[in-house]
Amino acid sequence: MTTAAAPAGLRGSPWPAFAARRLGRFAVSLWALLTAAFLMIHLVPGDPVRASLGLTAPAALVAAKRAELGLDDPLWVQYGHYVRNLLSGDFGTSMASGQPVAQVIGDRLPSTLQLAVLAFAVVVVVAVPVGVCFAVLTRGGRRRGAELGFTSVSVFLAAIPEFLVAVGLVALLAVGLGWFPVAGSDDVSAYVLPVAALAVGPAAVLARMVRVELLSVLGADFVRTARAKRLPARLVYVRHALPNALTASLTLGGLMLTGMVAGTVLVENVFAWPGLGSTIVASILQKDYPLVQGIVLVYGVGVLLVNLLVDVVLGLLDPRSAIREA
Repeated sequence: MTTAAAPAGLRGSPWPAFAARRLGRFAVSLWALLTAAFLMIHLVPGDPVRASLGLTAPAALVAAKRAELGLDDPLWVQYGHYVRNLLSGDFGTSMASGQPVAQVIGDRLPSTLQLAVLAFAVVVVVAVPVGVCFAVLTRGGRRRGAELGFTSVSVFLAAIPEFLVAVGLVALLAVGLGWFPVAGSDDVSAYVLPVAALAVGPAAVLARMVRVELLSVLGADFVRTARAKRLPARLVYVRHALPNALTASLTLGGLMLTGMVAGTVLVENVFAWPGLGSTIVASILQKDYPLVQGIVLVYGVGVLLVNLLVDVVLGLLDPRSAIREA
């Protein structure tokens, strides 16, 4: 009876359908990303090889480079070679430096990840307590002045682009006061300004989300029941209200993490940070299309993986959402 019950339980579980749906969505998105990155070099007006080598490059050199890159083959043949090379870990060769694209990405990716992960940690550490405090302070329509001030400041901070925050921080704290280095990543203090530039806007958005979600949860029946049992306020907020309020905030946090990785492109250029962001800008200016393709793929796959991870975590935290979708 136990052997027969297991398959029946598995058939009745929503998790296989949930996993199939998520993995199928990931596979389709990954295929679309690979195809878009492949077509990038073909949609650029003019000859990308001529643009990269310069208008004065000999025709024989241009023809040899096109043959080396396989650009004279039919499009479907090029696409097959491109996918096969990616599956074997070959991202191509940089047209500017002659180095393998995978090596360039491997050298620069750690710096970008350090910046994005540190900024995300700062966002969570700052935004969650701030959102909780203002939710508790303004619960039930109390302290209208504090609510108005919090909302106004958070909207203002969230509306400022990262690169403008970065430029302002450099002008005020690096050039004006001399507290932090203007550029580079040689010292621990060099992380302060770029991390702050990436974290200010997302922290303001996440704090508002945590406050709104927590206010909604504080009016739920299970919270009123916990209060009726005369539980300490700390337990009501931390054990009962906060975990339920963080479900929607987790989704936003995952999107913010992917946005921070993309936001490093401009911030790294402001601070001359040796990461993928400054590399992709330089490769675009040099018309180094194989390197641009490789970095775009890395950014895109990172976004897809973070979204998949957030979906899985949300399914574990709130199984009812997975059941409804399945």
